[in-house]
Amino acid sequence: MQEKILKLLEENARLTNRELSVMLGISESAAASAVDALEKSGVISGYRAIVNWEQVDKARVNAWIELKVSPKRDTGFDEVAQRIMEFDEVVSVYLMSGSYDLLVEINGYSLQDVAMFVAKQLSTIDGVLSTSTSFLLKKYKDKGTVLGGEEESDKRSMVL
Repeated sequence: MQEKILKLLEENARLTNRELSVMLGISESAAASAVDALEKSGVISGYRAIVNWEQVDKARVNAWIELKVSPKRDTGFDEVAQRIMEFDEVVSVYLMSGSYDLLVEINGYSLQDVAMFVAKQLSTIDGVLSTSTSFLLKKYKDKGTVLGGEEESDKRSMVL
């Protein structure tokens, strides 16, 4: 039952307990209790809207920074990750396997903002060995949701 509730809420976090109860064939109070238990246990950590910022604020810049980090003796990567999470610009921090250690997602208002954040904030943290920054150019789909409508196809004729 938990997995079904989680899948439904992951697809649409605005579902009411009544709607969940109908979709799952359980009472409304059972649906409410199940959701409450998932929230209290931390399985459901929060609810968010998926916003297509290109429709709202063209100046917003998203970037992903790959960090190579020297882990600390007793805390591994946790201490550096904790320090990075404290910055307002930081959206997400992930420990990764592969050629880099941490992946940091940030928001800024210009390429210059992001560049200065990386140069003055991230790269100066003790233990950060190197950074590599990638910028989001366009979102087509985000967290399972297709963003924007279908774009008008190119109507130019082929010239022979």
